[in-house]
Amino acid sequence: MKKIIFMGTPAFAATVLEGILADGGYQVLAVVTQPDRAVGRKRQMQMTPVKEVALAHDLPIYQPEKLSGSQEMADIMALGADGIVTAAFGQFLPTKLLDSVDFAVNVHASLLPKYRGGAPIHYALINGDERAGVTIMEMVKEMDAGDMIASDSILIEDSDNVGTLFEKLAIVGRDLLLKSLPDYLSGALVPVPQDEAAVTFSPNIKPEEEQLDWTKSARQLFNQIRGMYPWPVAHTYWQGQRFKIYEASLTEGSGPAGQVLVKTKKELIIGTGQGALSLKTVQPASKPKMAIADFLNGAGRELQVGDYFGQ
Repeated sequence: MKKIIFMGTPAFAATVLEGILADGGYQVLAVVTQPDRAVGRKRQMQMTPVKEVALAHDLPIYQPEKLSGSQEMADIMALGADGIVTAAFGQFLPTKLLDSVDFAVNVHASLLPKYRGGAPIHYALINGDERAGVTIMEMVKEMDAGDMIASDSILIEDSDNVGTLFEKLAIVGRDLLLKSLPDYLSGALVPVPQDEAAVTFSPNIKPEEEQLDWTKSARQLFNQIRGMYPWPVAHTYWQGQRFKIYEASLTEGSGPAGQVLVKTKKELIIGTGQGALSLKTVQPASKPKMAIADFLNGAGRELQVGDYFGQ
């Protein structure tokens, strides 16, 4: 039985870890995840989903702020693992650590060489891709640049957002890893180098990229909104203040970009560069997240057809 160290942080990685543990073909010596963080307005400390799984299975846990040069890394290397499996860990692995094991593989949520980096699922949605996928790859020092062991993909549906696609791809990644790892370790599955000419990147979303440009088409804005939901969340401006838009849908209509075209007690339709969007879930400045009907019957009741968003 191969002895492995698992490294990962979000729910995507937790699903992969649970799959490895349920499989029973591997001994997980330890789990490495990001440190607990203070979240929300009350700044409550929150552990990572991977840590929750590790605690449930009484696995040793390491949470270095920075892995390179840390005591935790020295301790991990002393465990005598055969290999390392990572999934959305969030830190680079030092070459010294990679060289200390027989194999190191990563479960990456894109169809490499497309979307190397930290936000592949966001980019797949924002760019309107037809499919999203997972690649199992060898770990090298350069980010997501290792040879590819296996890949699989699913169709992106209009009902998908970052949250739903993360959940779906976590299952794809879990199953793909468990299916391909034995053949890779036996030598029956030979990794394939990435085509460097086809490499694209998906760096973490910057704050300025969250703002909606109403001159874009309704489809582009729809993809941006769902490609940032449930995080980091797209926004526009209303009455000079930030106005978050969590969910919207494509609808019939045309008119000036950013203009209110239709307003009823339950519906708010905004014009775009091409087509129109119906807002579904929003958050005005200093207010909680709310359904559009609650906004229209509350903070937005003075809103009129002909008013503009984005100003």
